[in-house]
Amino acid sequence: MMDALLIRRRMARYVELVDAGDIDGILALYAADAVVEDPVGTPPLVGSEAIARFYRDGLGRSSARAELTGPVRVAGNRSAAMPFRVDLDWGGQPCSIHVIDVMEFDADGRIRSMKAYWDEDNMERRPE
Repeated sequence: MMDALLIRRRMARYVELVDAGDIDGILALYAADAVVEDPVGTPPLVGSEAIARFYRDGLGRSSARAELTGPVRVAGNRSAAMPFRVDLDWGGQPCSIHVIDVMEFDADGRIRSMKAYWDEDNMERRPE
């Protein structure tokens, strides 16, 4: 059974793995039939193959860094939200994206759903 502490640890681990650029580690957190919507409003990615392609084509091609910017908030239904920042190059320009991820977990502690809330209004350009 998933408890709040385990959910907090899993979500913090996700940010650590994004920061390290560890695509295989990130993918290991997901259930085989998971759904990712990043950012919310784009077509959902369903299943391991689509999610792997998303991370390899996006994060895998950048030198992104990530950091939690606030606490993980856990709901009683194996869901949680967290604010974090991703620093990367966006079209050759260094920037930071301020994101809120909402994740749902299955009974085995794997991510079954991830929705990332951000758009260009949440992007901060940094000097080169």
